[in-house]
Amino acid sequence: MANKISDETIEYVGILAKLELSEEEKEQAKSDMETMLDYIDTLNELDTEGIEPMSHVFPIHNVFREDTVENGDDHEAMLSNAPRQKEQSYKVPKTFA
Repeated sequence: MANKISDETIEYVGILAKLELSEEEKEQAKSDMETMLDYIDTLNELDTEGIEPMSHVFPIHNVFREDTVENGDDHEAMLSNAPRQKEQSYKVPKTFA
C-alpha cells in the first residue's frame, strides 16, 4: 500500500478548495489523504464477486405522485375575478415609467 501524496498534490488540492494551509496543516492533510488512500486499497482487496452494485444503502423508490392535471383549465373563471381584463389576460397598472 503506502500511498504517497506529493507536496504539489496538496498545493493543487488547496488551490481547488480555495484554502490557504499552513505547513503544519499541509502535512496533516497529506497524512490524512495517504490514510484514506490506504483504506481504499484495503477495500479494493475485498472479494465483491456476485455483489450487486447499489446507489444507496436503503431501497429508494420514486415517492413523487404522477403529475396529472386535477383542476383543469378554468381560465374563464379565474379571469372573472380580475378587476380589469385585456385580451384574455389580467390588466394591471404600469410598474415602471
